[in-house]
Amino acid sequence: MKNLPAPFAPLVAGGEGLDRYPARPSALAARMGEVYGLPADQVLPVRGLTHGLELVFRLAARDGLTVEAPDAEPYRALAALYRPGTGATGAVILRALGSPEAVAEMAARVAPALLVVDEGMAEYADAAFAAEAISDQPNLIVLRSLSMAYGLAGARVGAALGQPEALARLASVLEPYALPEVSVRLALQALDPSRLIETKERLAAVRRERERLTKALSREMTIEPGFGPVLMARPAHPDAVLTALTRYGVVAEKAGDRLRLPVSARAEINDRLLIALNLAPAKARANRTGQAVRDTKETRIVCAVDLDATGPVIISTGVGFFDHMLEQIAAHGGFSLTLSCEGDLQTDPHHTIEDSAIALGQALKQALGERRGIARYGFVLAMDEAEAHVAIDLSGRPYPLFEGAFATPFIGEYRTDLTAHVFRSLAEAMGAAVHIKVTGDDDHHKTEAAYKGFGRALRQAIRIEGEAVPSTKGVL
Repeated sequence: MKNLPAPFAPLVAGGEGLDRYPARPSALAARMGEVYGLPADQVLPVRGLTHGLELVFRLAARDGLTVEAPDAEPYRALAALYRPGTGATGAVILRALGSPEAVAEMAARVAPALLVVDEGMAEYADAAFAAEAISDQPNLIVLRSLSMAYGLAGARVGAALGQPEALARLASVLEPYALPEVSVRLALQALDPSRLIETKERLAAVRRERERLTKALSREMTIEPGFGPVLMARPAHPDAVLTALTRYGVVAEKAGDRLRLPVSARAEINDRLLIALNLAPAKARANRTGQAVRDTKETRIVCAVDLDATGPVIISTGVGFFDHMLEQIAAHGGFSLTLSCEGDLQTDPHHTIEDSAIALGQALKQALGERRGIARYGFVLAMDEAEAHVAIDLSGRPYPLFEGAFATPFIGEYRTDLTAHVFRSLAEAMGAAVHIKVTGDDDHHKTEAAYKGFGRALRQAIRIEGEAVPSTKGVL
C-alpha cells in the first residue's frame, strides 16, 4: 500500500502530491543541515521537540534503561508514559543551553549513554553549541525546534542533531511516516534563504522586547533569568495577575507559584501586558508596521516595513539595480524596509521585480491601517538633467499613471520598461493614486529620479499630522 496513491487527489488547495504516503524528508534534512551548520547525515527531522524527547524515552524503555530528566513538563509526562527501566542510565536530558565544555564534562560522566540537550529556544540565545559539540561527542543528541523561532508550532517540525551512529539509535524507534508531507513543505518554506532576513529581524525584536518587559516587570515581581519568547515571573499574587491579564486578552499560564508570560515581537502587544498590570509608561501611538509574504511558482518573497523607524533597510532580490532603487524608496521615504526575494532570474527579472513591488505595496497598505492622522498627499524631484514629478494620494483607491520613455532597454539586469510596471503594482497593492511624469536624457538618472521622487512623496504622505482620518467621509 505504501507505494500506491489514493484513488483521487485531495480536495484541498495546494494538495498536489498529498495523495501519496510521505517519502523520507531528505530535502528537509539537507536544508536544516545548512541552517544549523551540519552535514545532512547529522540531522534527523522529527515532529517537533517533544517528539525528539519521546524517541529518547522510547529507546530507553525498549532497552530497559533509565532516563535522567528535569522534573517538569513534558519530561515528567513522558517518563510516566514510557516508564523507563531500572537498569543503567540510558540518557541524561539537559534542559538549558550550555557550553561545549559543560557538555564534554557531562558526556564523560554518563558515557556511553546518550546525552540529550534541549535547544528548543537556541535561536533566541546569543549562541548555541550544537555543531561544535556534536563533532566531539559521539553520544550527544541536540534537539531543535521550528515552533517558536519560525512560527510553526502547529506544524510540529524539529530536528535531532548528532553523529550518524547516535541518530541511527533514535531512528530505530521512529514510527513509519513520522513527519507529514504538509509539515515538511511548510518547514522548507520557512527555512528558505529568502525568509532568513526577516526571521533574524523577528528574533532580534523578541530579544529587545524581552529585555524591555523584564525591566518593567522587575519593579513589581521577580523575573527569572532566561531567554526566548516566554518570561518566568514570580508575582506575589499570581492568581490576581492572571485575572488582570485575562481581562486584557493576554494569554498566560500558571506553573505552581510562577507565571509563564508571553513575549511578542510586536511592542503594541507587549504593551497590553504592561497596561493590564498598570506598568505601561505614557507612550504615543504604536509604530505602523506591515508585512507581506508572497509565494508563487516564480517567486518567494518576504517584505516588512516600519513607517515610524528609519532602519534597518535590507534588500535582496538578485537584481542589483532594483535593490538600489528600493533602497532609494526606503531612504527617501524615511522608513524601515526589509525585502528578500528568491525569483526565477534564470528566465527573466520580470517576475522578481513585479512581485517585489506587489509585496511592498501590500506591506505598506497593512502598515497604513486606517490611515488615521496621515498627511495623505505627497508631491515632488530633480536629479541632474532629469526631472520627476510625483503625486501621491493615499486614498485607498488605486489609480496609477506613468508618463516617461526610456531609450536604454537595460540598466545592469534591470529592465527599464518595468519601471512603469513597478509603480502600477505599488499603486494597486497599497491602494493609492500614484502619478509620475519623468523627463531627461540619461535613463539611469530618470529611473532613479522616479524612485527617489516616489520615496519623497511617500514620506510626505505617510507623515502623521493628527488623529483624524484625512477625509470628509471619515474613512479612507
